[in-house]
Amino acid sequence: MMQKIIILNGPNLNLLGEREKEKYGKVTLDAIRTSCEEFANENNIELTFFQSNIEGELVEKIQNARKDQHGLIINAGGYTHTSVAIHDALKILKMPIIELHITNIYKREEFRHKSLISKIATSVICGLGSDGYKMALQGMLNFLKNENR
Repeated sequence: MMQKIIILNGPNLNLLGEREKEKYGKVTLDAIRTSCEEFANENNIELTFFQSNIEGELVEKIQNARKDQHGLIINAGGYTHTSVAIHDALKILKMPIIELHITNIYKREEFRHKSLISKIATSVICGLGSDGYKMALQGMLNFLKNENR
């Protein structure tokens, strides 16, 4: 069975490769997407990859995921720490959720230490750079295989 997984990316992640290279590296979001698509093709995953700077668009994608996705990976960017709307939308889902961050949010500013997503998420990956995306996909596959036993 082909697994359907959605990866959502929040604000400013469209500027990866340009902004704060010392924290986020030089890899662009397009390069991350390509890497994730290659992994998906090799692992029988139907992948949806989406980025928005608009909170409501992310909420709509989360809500719609309940209808046709098996798992959700989210790098909500700054919305991780502020969005009750994203938190509430994620609570609706009956599927594994992986919260993802490129940097280790606990080694950064104090306000980044609080996540409104972590208590809902099945798992959290942070501080592994852009490699965290493929690790999240592998982790999601593991969750989905275990669910189907």
